[in-house]
Amino acid sequence: MRKPLILVALLSALTATAQAATLPEGPALRAAIEKADAEFFALFFEGCDPACVATMLTPDFEMYHDKGGEVARAAAPFVAEYKKGCEEKKKPDAWRSRRELVPGTMTLHPIAGVGVIEQGDHVFYERKGDGPEKLVGKARFTQLWRLEADGWKLSRVFSYDHEAVK
Repeated sequence: MRKPLILVALLSALTATAQAATLPEGPALRAAIEKADAEFFALFFEGCDPACVATMLTPDFEMYHDKGGEVARAAAPFVAEYKKGCEEKKKPDAWRSRRELVPGTMTLHPIAGVGVIEQGDHVFYERKGDGPEKLVGKARFTQLWRLEADGWKLSRVFSYDHEAVK
């Protein structure tokens, strides 16, 4: 029952801000989204560059997380919180995390003239300082990538079904 509600929410968010965009098709679309996904999550979890993260989000970016509730309703406050986390990661014994897309789980649902809905599973790793990395969790996600004049922008994120991995 979750999927239809998530898709309805994503589609309704498009009506106010949709811009005409010519989407790549087939393998080119998959390659573009795989690249955007990998770049965003590597940057977000490992790169700590708030200015660059901001360029990858739409101004009306929203994120919803099942463990933390609504996380963000606009890009600026989301990036401000991210910046605080980056400062914490500079400490020698800080916890650091990494996200990895589970191979074979990504599905894409193009929306003509707008972008694409990406769904899949991902796993999360953590390490303290320079210590060993450990698999700690897994979850599902649904996100909307909008194609704008200057590239792919993440517009909506639903992160759900989180589970600890032991």
